Amino acid sequence: MKSEETPFVGGPLDGRVLPILLGPTGHPPKTYRVPVPDDAGGPPTILVYRRVPAPTGKRHTLTPRWQYEYAPEGDKDGGLKWPWSKPNKP
Repeated sequence: MKSEETPFVGGPLDGRVLPILLGPTGHPPKTYRVPVPDDAGGPPTILVYRRVPAPTGKRHTLTPRWQYEYAPEGDKDGGLKWPWSKPNKP
């Protein structure tokens, strides 16, 4: 499988560049979840990062570049969206 060096912005992984596996379309996943183990032995904390287009600067390429931004609110809109599903009411 192919992977791409993808930078992370914000949160605990700020400034790191990790190899992310690409999907069949050649893009990394839209969300990236990082489990962080709990020191007390409880359930792990899940850090959520969302894929956004990376700033291109002066150089434009034919293939889009991506980066992951930290989503402190977590996985608020996770799950599949079916046409017959009712919207979530707050």
